[in-house]
Amino acid sequence: MDRDLRPYAQDGVAAAVLAALLVAGTLVPGAPNNPARVGVIGYLLLVGGCAAVTGRRAAPVAAMAVATACMIGYALVVFPETAPTLPVLITVYSAASAGRRVWALSASVVYLGAALLRELADLGARTPREVLDQIGLLVGWFVAANVAGIVSRQRRAYLHQAEQRAAEAERTREEVALRRAGEERLRIARELHDSLTHSISIIKVQAGVAVHLARKRGEEVPAALLAIQDASADAMRELRATLEVLREPGEEDGGEQDRAGRIGELVERARSAGVPATLAVTGTPRPLPPEVDLAAYRIVQEALTNVARHAGPASASVHVGYQPDALVVRVEDDGRGANGAPEAAHEPGVGLTGMRERVSALGGRIQTGPGVEGGFRVHAELPLPVREGAA
Repeated sequence: MDRDLRPYAQDGVAAAVLAALLVAGTLVPGAPNNPARVGVIGYLLLVGGCAAVTGRRAAPVAAMAVATACMIGYALVVFPETAPTLPVLITVYSAASAGRRVWALSASVVYLGAALLRELADLGARTPREVLDQIGLLVGWFVAANVAGIVSRQRRAYLHQAEQRAAEAERTREEVALRRAGEERLRIARELHDSLTHSISIIKVQAGVAVHLARKRGEEVPAALLAIQDASADAMRELRATLEVLREPGEEDGGEQDRAGRIGELVERARSAGVPATLAVTGTPRPLPPEVDLAAYRIVQEALTNVARHAGPASASVHVGYQPDALVVRVEDDGRGANGAPEAAHEPGVGLTGMRERVSALGGRIQTGPGVEGGFRVHAELPLPVREGAA
């Protein structure tokens, strides 16, 4: 059953049970209000008053008016009792709980006035003390029903305000966290700018001056010097892009496109640094998702850097494979480490950890470790969306 309809179904069941109990009370042998005295009209009024309970949520004032009218009519037909007051009490509580305090109080006064008149009309069958006790009991019940309805409404309002305060506090915490994250990004950007940009700029300028002087004197420019000049220029460009990302959070390196197409530049740079490197591309190159494009570029960049730093005299091979559902990036070298040990220097560090984090974030797989014929091997598979029409 739908949760929205469940309360109304419960009210219907409660109304049916209440009507059954009140009707059964008239069938008990010796009851003052027996079927002969109640009659058809009395039973109709009794059932109608109980049926009004089913509408106490959807239309509390209307349900209260129907219940009050039916029960007053029933009280005029039968011998005065307190049990038939229950439908009126329930609907009065519902009206007060819905914020209809004046209507609830008015219905209470009307019913109590009618009950008092009915008791006075039948005063010959009861003593004044019994009448006062009966009316006093009804007054207490109606006061309790009104107070309970008002308290219930205030409690719901309090809970609603508490939920709003909790939601506002959560929103405020998120805003504070975002603001602090933004401040931290700006701080990191400033630190990177102050600590790296100046040094890289000096390296780039000095390398450029050295290349210029060598060419001016007609000397052959060392390949290492050209590699330093190119690497410093690339470092400046990437550092600038990183600082922009830190200052304005967004897609990482959003301004750079087709980095995978520039892997050849990384291979050329490795050759200029003295590392014999080759590049093989299989499959049909196609535009890649930005995050995959960047991850492939960074993996090759870090792997070639590790070869230059740790592998000693070694050659490297780079393979980029475009598959229907994945981009395969593999970098292998045949080095034995700077100290002659088989790739002893290729221990898990920040670079390899960064590779794994990038690949894991994309849901791919990466394997790093010694190659089949020695050296070191990095093999990554980055998932790609399958193209329409691809097998």
